[in-house]
Amino acid sequence: MALHHAKPGEVVDLQPLGSKLKETKSAAIIKSDHFEAIRLIVRAGSEIPAHEVSGNITLHCLEGRVEIGLGDSTIELKANEWVYLDGGESHSVKGIEDSSLLLTILLE
Repeated sequence: MALHHAKPGEVVDLQPLGSKLKETKSAAIIKSDHFEAIRLIVRAGSEIPAHEVSGNITLHCLEGRVEIGLGDSTIELKANEWVYLDGGESHSVKGIEDSSLLLTILLE
């Protein structure tokens, strides 16, 4: 079965997953030539190693807590908080708690 991507005008439910968070995997919501949105699931204790994305990105923490590594510094992002990162900026994501985030990427 093909992965479902939202169509223009389609409403997508981004409410916290609550008890379903443990069984949910990351999933693309939309990918076009210029924009990508992903519901990113980060488990407590897991880490997405430092990497770079060419386009500007935003991370909106829907539930849980994560630590964003930015070179020599880190920031904590918790439920209902949002952060913007410039494209090409090295960053990592570490789960402090099981977390669900909305990741958006502006593609060039």
